[in-house]
Amino acid sequence: MQGITKALRFHGNQLRHTVLQHMNKGIFSWATLISRIQSESPTVIIPHMGLENITVSELLKAKGEAEAGAVYWCSTSHLVQEAVKYMTEHNVGALVVLKSGDEKQLAGIVTERDFARKILLPGRPPKETRVQDIMTEEDKLVTVSSSTSILRAMELMTDKHIRHVPVFDEKVVGMISIGDVVRAIVDQQHQEVKQLKKYIRGDYY
Repeated sequence: MQGITKALRFHGNQLRHTVLQHMNKGIFSWATLISRIQSESPTVIIPHMGLENITVSELLKAKGEAEAGAVYWCSTSHLVQEAVKYMTEHNVGALVVLKSGDEKQLAGIVTERDFARKILLPGRPPKETRVQDIMTEEDKLVTVSSSTSILRAMELMTDKHIRHVPVFDEKVVGMISIGDVVRAIVDQQHQEVKQLKKYIRGDYY
């Protein structure tokens, strides 16, 4: 039981530290993120297994992407307007960008932030601008693999000031967001607390 308490103390502090970093750097709206998490179904998304044991693979399975192979993408030749429309239709904040003519090869990532900063602010026409002109290119792209731990994924997002990370296992197999990671960590901590309460009440012998 001391292991559960120790894990709660360690990961709780790490989570608070990471979240505060994001808040201070303006990476995301904490109020918006909490609202999104609370609006989700209260059911457990990942069975309790300890934060240090959870990988991106488990996160993708919980999202339903591993089985369905759901990767939201566009090509470098798509117009920005088409990419934004696709993001809106699927309620996502980023798309993987694949090379035009070779849609198995990763070219980069395009996000709603790219649209705001590189199209809206300078007043560029989205109907005339290609995704390749505003995307983050592959050589600057941060990726994780399905075997990466979610704690490591959160650390990368915090250090690099990013909110979306493609999951790459020789090919793109999915995408995770800071919201996905925080939701999974909070869920695991809730389960840890429930176990601790059961122990205190004497449910464990």
